[in-house]
Amino acid sequence: MVENQLDRHIEAFLKLNRKEVPKGITYAEFLEDKMLIILAIRRGIPYSLFDLIQHYTPFTEKDWANFLDVSTKSLQRYKIAKEHQFRSIHSEKIIEMSEVTKVGLDVFGSSDKLRAWLNTPNFALGKTMPIDLLKDSYGKDLVMGELIRINHGILV
Repeated sequence: MVENQLDRHIEAFLKLNRKEVPKGITYAEFLEDKMLIILAIRRGIPYSLFDLIQHYTPFTEKDWANFLDVSTKSLQRYKIAKEHQFRSIHSEKIIEMSEVTKVGLDVFGSSDKLRAWLNTPNFALGKTMPIDLLKDSYGKDLVMGELIRINHGILV
């Protein structure tokens, strides 16, 4: 159900910000199209889209505040404002966490299993919990690489 809402919201967001939008674009297709992602980052993700993404991902409000380097109080203010548009630096991080979630759900099949993996120290990642690496893009790349290796059956 959340995925259907994400699909509809992505399509509406893109229609507002681009002349030609593929009809019936899905959230998964959006995450595959780097040019659309760049557009979304530059325009800024609206809070309404972030709210849907937040429910799709295995991350808590505290996790999101950490990733975005804002307080949970600020996130709550953005929610009340409804018209809040995230700056490009925050929008990029939101998209990155969406990508991690998409790959993680492909690998583990459920949000609960992905959340458990993210919060368990990982030998291949220097005995660090993957969630602790997601604050910056280098750490995100390490986590994505490990998820892809797991998906291909390459266990270290």
